[in-house]
Amino acid sequence: MNWDQIEGNWKQIRGKVKEKWGKLTEDELDVLAGKRDQLVGKIQEKYGIAKTEAEKQVEEFRKAYEIEYEKSKSKTS
Repeated sequence: MNWDQIEGNWKQIRGKVKEKWGKLTEDELDVLAGKRDQLVGKIQEKYGIAKTEAEKQVEEFRKAYEIEYEKSKSKTS
């Protein structure tokens, strides 16, 4: 799953994002609307971490979501 798919399914995914990065507000999640670069920047700002660390966390999130998505897809097939 690439980031465009996450962006396209943002309304369904944002709950998982909120679970992972609880300091992000609902309003911020609305504004981010799945935009990867903006999410990285907001995580960096809220958690006081380096951009590379925020990017790493977002990539790990994408991979974990992809695995979860594939599992749920195979259950419905």
